Amino acid sequence: MRTSKRTQILEAAARVVEREGVKSVTFDSVAAEAGLTKGGLLYHFASRDDLVQGIHQHLADQWEAQMTAAAGNPAHEATPAERLTAYTRVATQSATRAELLFMLEGSTTPGHAAPWNAVMERWAPPLTTTAADAPDTLDQFIARLAADGLWLYESLTAERLPSQLRHALAERIASTLNRDDT
Repeated sequence: MRTSKRTQILEAAARVVEREGVKSVTFDSVAAEAGLTKGGLLYHFASRDDLVQGIHQHLADQWEAQMTAAAGNPAHEATPAERLTAYTRVATQSATRAELLFMLEGSTTPGHAAPWNAVMERWAPPLTTTAADAPDTLDQFIARLAADGLWLYESLTAERLPSQLRHALAERIASTLNRDDT
């Protein structure tokens, strides 16, 4: 199936962010990366903010698709343990610098944060104070923090772990999760 122009633009924008950061997303930089004219971008995105919002949604949708694939089911059909296991595996194996940068940048703007927050609510809900007394819940949250930490480590440093080591770390983190429904 052929990639739509809109998807082509969003993927090009993600590559720009991966290389140069969020502030580098301009119609000119994305058009050049996508091999389109600035007018071609304006046909799909009326403003830079529309483009940025589209990138947020596109990256969040890709992230959720990876978790759905890892769980073997969409979030609403997976158990809490399956959702969190999928989250930890995806976060430790395939999260990108562009995702991290957009999540960070978007956290200050409610509209930009919405796609990310929706995915997080489905796959890795926050720890509540009432759950703090449950050892299994604390262990699950610690596994989530470990997965997030590995993702941050690889996103913020020049070091790339060998895939075999990253896989072993991901499996170790996932194995700490309680397999029973919680």
